[in-house]
Order: sequence, then C-alpha cells, then structure tokens
Amino acid sequence: MPLTKAFTETIKARLQESNTFRRGYLREAINCFLAGETETAKTLLRDYINGTIGFIQLGADLDRSPKTLMRMFSPSGNPQARNLFAIIAHLQKLEGTVLEVVDRKAA
Repeated sequence: MPLTKAFTETIKARLQESNTFRRGYLREAINCFLAGETETAKTLLRDYINGTIGFIQLGADLDRSPKTLMRMFSPSGNPQARNLFAIIAHLQKLEGTVLEVVDRKAA
C-alpha cells in the first residue's frame, strides 16, 4: 500500500529536525537489512535518503546516477551488496556515526 503524502512529509520533517530521530531511522533501516526484512529496509533507507541528503546529492557524491540509486530502493529494486555498503558507509560518514553489528545470544 502506498504511503500518504502527509505521512511521507511528516517523516521527512522529523528527519530534518531531529538528530536522534535521524540516527535511529538509519539504524532501524540497517537492522531490517540484517534481519532479512529487505522490503522494509529499502523503504526506510529510501525515506531516509529523501529526508536528508536526497538522491541527486547522493548520486553526485558516489558518482552514480540518481535514477539508478532510486531504482535500487524501489519495491522491485535489488541493490548489490557493494553498492548498498558504499551507500551505508557514505550515510554514516555524513551522519557522523558508526553502526556496529553486535553478537547477541538469541532468546
């Protein structure tokens, strides 16, 4: 189901105004990838990019076509690991944060 404009605009506004929310949103997107929730992860990362750097600037920074990057995070997109990790590394650098994988014993 497509998201409403109001919801998308609300997320974008929160991403732009709150460092804590923005970092948590990026962390949640990465956690979804790690948990195998690829569709949710792509949606979250697409919203994060739209609400922060934007695909045009991301494309310029990574020397990639913005349209190609947008397609990677579309519902039918399938980003290669090399591209995905390059994007995540760049977003972490811009955010000034480092996300780490922690091995926790499953409950």
